[in-house]
Amino acid sequence: MAFMILFKVAITILIITVNRASASDPDPLQDVCVADYNSSVTVNGYACKRNYTYIPDDFASMAISQAGEPNIFGTKVAVANVDNMPGLNTLGMSWSRVDFDPDGLNPPHTHPRATEIIFVLEGQLRAGFITTDNVFVNKLITKGEVFVFPRALIHFQFNVGKGNASILVAFDSQKPGVQPVVSMFATKPNIPDDVMAKAFQTSVEEVQKIRERLVPTNVTMEYCHAIM
Repeated sequence: MAFMILFKVAITILIITVNRASASDPDPLQDVCVADYNSSVTVNGYACKRNYTYIPDDFASMAISQAGEPNIFGTKVAVANVDNMPGLNTLGMSWSRVDFDPDGLNPPHTHPRATEIIFVLEGQLRAGFITTDNVFVNKLITKGEVFVFPRALIHFQFNVGKGNASILVAFDSQKPGVQPVVSMFATKPNIPDDVMAKAFQTSVEEVQKIRERLVPTNVTMEYCHAIM
């Protein structure tokens, strides 16, 4: 009887541990681990600077103080993540900012390593995500409102207001990763045309037309190596 109780307790602890480990980046094992961009050591993230040789500027950034570079979707994305803010290494978080032109779209995409939460600074947007059982969850969000996108689910934001819009975005990962759905048409090398035509129930000719408009450089949404 005692053995069975201990066994159940052990299984419960294991389940909790596994669930927690999969919920965000690994927990840090020290106060700070400032990223050493020059290290040749390959780890899951960045190696730490030796002997705690960090400076206050490692923990600060102006990366999202201004709008990012414009893209073909009418949005500008600026990012503060571990690739441009070394003090974020091992801390399991990052930020970004998205500015929308009228009718600007942050196109459907996923973040394989992060849950995302946004705060509307200005404007009116349609925000939504798709669950794995194909349910579309969406809402009209306005200035001051917060909306969350569960980890790895396809989601988007679309400016439906009359003027510009802007959001701040937080992630529970130092480098969330991003996979825009349309990037399937702009991979290197290309996914075979017949595979794409079959998957999207269209013709090879239509696939080729879409490819002409979506070259890799303008569908790569990981500006500064990340996106919202």
